[in-house]
Amino acid sequence: MGRYTTITRTGHTGASADRIIELVSSTEGFTRINPHLTADPKLEITPLGPHTGIGSGFAFRGKNGKGTQTVAQVGDTYVDYAIDMGSMGTSTQRIAARPAPGGGSDLEWTMVLDAGGNPLLRLFGMMASKVIGPTLETGIRNLSTSPSL
Repeated sequence: MGRYTTITRTGHTGASADRIIELVSSTEGFTRINPHLTADPKLEITPLGPHTGIGSGFAFRGKNGKGTQTVAQVGDTYVDYAIDMGSMGTSTQRIAARPAPGGGSDLEWTMVLDAGGNPLLRLFGMMASKVIGPTLETGIRNLSTSPSL
């Protein structure tokens, strides 16, 4: 029942790592593969900041909560996001894409939940992989099959 909980899922796509990073570092691109939008087609997304790169992001409101997601850092092989869900806590998320030996890209989608001192959020951390893992798997699947790539 620690403060931080890390959930990671991996996959593969035929798209280049450069194209993946380009897509997920923009609000429009992330929205195309957003696993929460797959699960909640009525999810409201309001773009914030620039269209792409550090500071781009969106506010969201849906059946699983409300908050913001902002691009915090963009590297050659990854994009980091800061997520703030108010009283439900904060988290960081990373989508990484690296060139695969046989072509395409190996993908890794990681979320780190910060429960702070909240005992209920710390308890949630014990079940987080079962609850959030399928969402990350949907994100990997969406990246692997996106017509945008």
